[in-house]
Amino acid sequence: MKDHLRAVQLKELAIMKEIHKICVNNNIDYWLDGGSMIGAMRHGGFIPWDDDIDIAMRRSDIPRFVEAARRELPDWLYLQSPDEDPSRLPMLKVRDLNSFLVEAGDDFGQPYPKGLFVDIFPLEPYPNISRKLCKTITKGYCRADGILKAKHYYSLRSAVELFWFGAKRAWFKALWLFVYHTRSKNVYFSNQIECNGYGVLHRYDDIFPVKPIQFEGETFLGPAKPDQYTRNIYNDYMTMPPEDKRKIHALFYAESLDIPVAELS
Repeated sequence: MKDHLRAVQLKELAIMKEIHKICVNNNIDYWLDGGSMIGAMRHGGFIPWDDDIDIAMRRSDIPRFVEAARRELPDWLYLQSPDEDPSRLPMLKVRDLNSFLVEAGDDFGQPYPKGLFVDIFPLEPYPNISRKLCKTITKGYCRADGILKAKHYYSLRSAVELFWFGAKRAWFKALWLFVYHTRSKNVYFSNQIECNGYGVLHRYDDIFPVKPIQFEGETFLGPAKPDQYTRNIYNDYMTMPPEDKRKIHALFYAESLDIPVAELS
């Protein structure tokens, strides 16, 4: 698989260029996110062992992007929405139709294409709460939600887990709804609670106005304060992780469906 990693990255870069074109043509802000921001800041492109691209946009802009993408994406790309795979997080993927990728969470009972993709995370205004409280609520919710969505087998332990973590998820969601509807939302911005397992909290002015950023020799859009934005997620992101932590996300990938199987082994 490592021999094909660069080809995978270049195909994902091609997907990203089409997304950028659609966003610019329709005045939709987006910005590089997650590991792609580390890559842009530390390597000027992909993290050498990374196999995906992450971007974000305002949750309120998602319907406009979906409408534009379904109208303007070229025939070789496909927009995957959350309703096509209910087991996944509430996010979008733009997938290539002439490739194949397997992740740990893929559901082969769902008919969506399994090609290479760019992830699009919807971010929204957050209530004015402390970073500590934000982490407590979002991490607690995501941990309980992840356990509940994992495969279970009939047993007494499973029944207890479903009850215990179901109650915890309901508690954290109720707490979140309380602060969300009782606090002003004019300072912070972050992922929907379902996608915020790290408890990340960005200041609005860390993101907006978005500005150009270089990635693999291409000009895309990044947050207003790229260093601070990336530190909000990863702290000391400029320090390279040890080699045993440099892992790709996918279990298997093929950058083209025309590649003989023997070449992928």
